[in-house]
Amino acid sequence: MLLKSILNRIQLHHGFVYGAVRLIEKATRLILEIEIRSRKGSRPICSSCGSPEPGYDTLKERRYEFVPLWGISVFFLYARRRVDCPRCGIKVERIPWAEGKNHLTTTYAWFLAKWAKRLSWKETADAFHTKWDNVFRAVKMAVAWGLANRNLDNITAIGIDEICWKKKGSKFLTLVYQIDNGCKRLLWIGKDRTKKTLIGFFDEFGPIRSSLLRFVCTDMWKPYLLVVAEKASRAMNILDRFHIMSHMNKAIDKVRATEFKVLKAKGKQAILTGSRWCLLKRPENCTEKQAVKLQELVAINLKTVRAYLLKEDFQRFWSYKSAGWAAKFLDQWCKRTMRSRIDPMKKIAKMLRSHRNLILNWFRAKELIALGAVEGLNNKAKVTTKKAYGFKSFDVIKLALYHTLGKLPEPVVTHKFCG
Repeated sequence: MLLKSILNRIQLHHGFVYGAVRLIEKATRLILEIEIRSRKGSRPICSSCGSPEPGYDTLKERRYEFVPLWGISVFFLYARRRVDCPRCGIKVERIPWAEGKNHLTTTYAWFLAKWAKRLSWKETADAFHTKWDNVFRAVKMAVAWGLANRNLDNITAIGIDEICWKKKGSKFLTLVYQIDNGCKRLLWIGKDRTKKTLIGFFDEFGPIRSSLLRFVCTDMWKPYLLVVAEKASRAMNILDRFHIMSHMNKAIDKVRATEFKVLKAKGKQAILTGSRWCLLKRPENCTEKQAVKLQELVAINLKTVRAYLLKEDFQRFWSYKSAGWAAKFLDQWCKRTMRSRIDPMKKIAKMLRSHRNLILNWFRAKELIALGAVEGLNNKAKVTTKKAYGFKSFDVIKLALYHTLGKLPEPVVTHKFCG
């Protein structure tokens, strides 16, 4: 089968035919150059209004990069015609294999965009002997098409969280996810984590869609809670389990650090040396060495150990099936903690009391939505930023996250290349 027959099978362009094919050998790679000609008698299409009109003349021949075949770089060569359009004036014709002035064929751009989900953008460029800029433009095209064609109907549950993406300046991003049981994806990205940032999401999402939300999962960040109460008042606001336990771990770490200093002044710092991770981990996740250290600590009456035991006791809270029984346990736990004389843990108890109703919503919603999805998606978002060794531009990180986590639709094509 001739190469032109293969191309006519997988990449047929109405009104155009494939001409001469040349294999060029360069020092580092092989290149296929394939000429494209307009079919005899066909009229060029106006790039502005899309109507076929008489041709005017031709421009200089241009190269359009296509998907590599057998590891060989492929370029289409075509001299575009100018169109004498009575409505738009003199315009350059529209061609079906590339958009505007782009030198990448649309097929190749989608090919690169698919691989950019699996590899870093640099690795994708290196693997297919192209430039990083080409991969970036391909991802940008895919994200723009996907956002314009995605369906935002029937969303009933969202999760709101933030990630840190750089060390200085506006280092936080606010991420909004859909967490319905049937669909988990990134919906929106905003710069910073202020009240104004989250209002931006609800303004784009629209009041009608916001009124249909049944569940909103957040952490205890006050600006988020205020905006959710204002913009999604009909939805049940649920506090995320991960963030509650994260606050407890920070409290234990603070108790440990303070007590370590006290013991160091007495020359007894060895007691808590190397104890950090065995106190922060669940007992079943400790290594053998950490488990031994934990047993040694539990036998000693330290504030750090008492704080650790309070945290482990609180883990029973999540095992309740009824919000009523969970509420009784929560009240009793807070009462015991307030008597513990451990200030960081007392702050946790006060925090839990002040958010009591929102915390108990976890039990009312845990069978209806995927409450653990927010943290899972956040971890994927962090991996995306690390895979690229950090993005310095907000617009670029936004593209990367939408591309990886947005589950954006793609156009239906007659032939799919492996990607």
